[in-house]
Amino acid sequence: MIEYVPIVQSPCISVCVMDAETGWCLGCARTIDEIGRWGETDQADRDAVMETLPARMEALEGKAF
Repeated sequence: MIEYVPIVQSPCISVCVMDAETGWCLGCARTIDEIGRWGETDQADRDAVMETLPARMEALEGKAF
């Protein structure tokens, strides 16, 4: 019998650079802890993080690098 493992959707865009000031990834705006637990956590946790990302990305876009 073949077991199918569900694919966990991720906001990752393979731009994995952490902003030193905020601690957010410049590609997806997650923290290193959020990235690390992403595949292991439940959907409610992922949904909660996803809700914060648009505001974080907006804040990152306003920064001069």
